Amino acid sequence: EVQLVESGGDLVEPGGSLRLSCAASGVTLSTQGTSWWRQRPGKSLEWVSKMDVSGRSITYPPGVRGRFTMSRDDAKNVGFLQLNSLVPEDTAMYYCSAGEHLGQGTQVTVSS
Repeated sequence: EVQLVESGGDLVEPGGSLRLSCAASGVTLSTQGTSWWRQRPGKSLEWVSKMDVSGRSITYPPGVRGRFTMSRDDAKNVGFLQLNSLVPEDTAMYYCSAGEHLGQGTQVTVSS
């Protein structure tokens, strides 16, 4: 059974940082294309980063480029998303995906 378990979400003030984790079991992240997504209140799911199988190609949409950084620890089979310079508009449930599998999400709230 494939499981993707996100963690690291929290309440943070504007300008703050968080590091989200995605622990995988039943699937090897280094054999899949992986992505991070988010769903903001009242909005549809949107992608915020994606990494190819090799891990060498990572892309971001304009709204988060330069603030979010995606990485992967192949030895631990864990993915990460570093969120910096957070703004209230980044408030959302964040999900990781590997292939067709999507995790349960972790909540990020940016508020003073």
